Amino acid sequence: MSYLFFIVTGKPFFIISSFSHRWLFGMEGCRFYGWAGFFFGCGSLITMTVVSLDRYLKICHLRYGTWLKRNHAFLCLGFIWSYAAFWATMPLIGWGNYAPEPFGTSCTLDWWLAQASLSGQSFVMSILFFCLVLPTAIIVFSYVKIIIKVKESAKEVAHFDTRNQNSHILEIKLTKVAMVICAGFLIAWIPYAVVSVWSAFGKPDSVPIPASVVPTLLAKSSAMYNPIIYQVIDCKNTCAKLSCFRTFKKRKLYNTSRYCTSF
Repeated sequence: MSYLFFIVTGKPFFIISSFSHRWLFGMEGCRFYGWAGFFFGCGSLITMTVVSLDRYLKICHLRYGTWLKRNHAFLCLGFIWSYAAFWATMPLIGWGNYAPEPFGTSCTLDWWLAQASLSGQSFVMSILFFCLVLPTAIIVFSYVKIIIKVKESAKEVAHFDTRNQNSHILEIKLTKVAMVICAGFLIAWIPYAVVSVWSAFGKPDSVPIPASVVPTLLAKSSAMYNPIIYQVIDCKNTCAKLSCFRTFKKRKLYNTSRYCTSF
């Protein structure tokens, strides 16, 4: 949903400016575009972080996993978007800033402030830690622990009753979906983060414009990954169901023909 809001609120600015080969909406439009991109991007990453923790608790710590209820989900949503709003709004009130990208058709955080002042450097370091390094570390930790736990408990699951086995299989499937989505998001955004750090702490104008365009486009393309992932998974489930139905139908016809020939 966050991707949809960003596409609606931000993409028209980028598309129109791209056709004109320059940013057309002034500094206020630049700040709004930068705020929207960072707000929804940060919200998406923190959402995936919370989902990874939820998967970790439900699979590795069943006691806490069963404790999580719907009201906790609403509290998590409030925390996620408050967290994203806090960091996205800081540049608007003086700590950091939004500025045009080097290629001039979109706006982002002003990474070059790290070279201009101590305040800018502290802002860039804080953004990198709290909005990239920490969430990524939590995601990696959660899924590594899940993989280890699944391998260790494979034999134990075989002794469960059918209902518990089905529940466990469903949790594993949901975890696989979440892992693929997180991997797609990180693959899209980490090259952009690397170029941003290079711009912030490297020599001025050390990043060639073509080198800044490709990671930016890759990061913006992350909005299309989730629908593709869900569609592929849905197609696989549909195909599996159709295959099972056809197998069942063949068995039914086979049993019917045997019954008829016996007479």
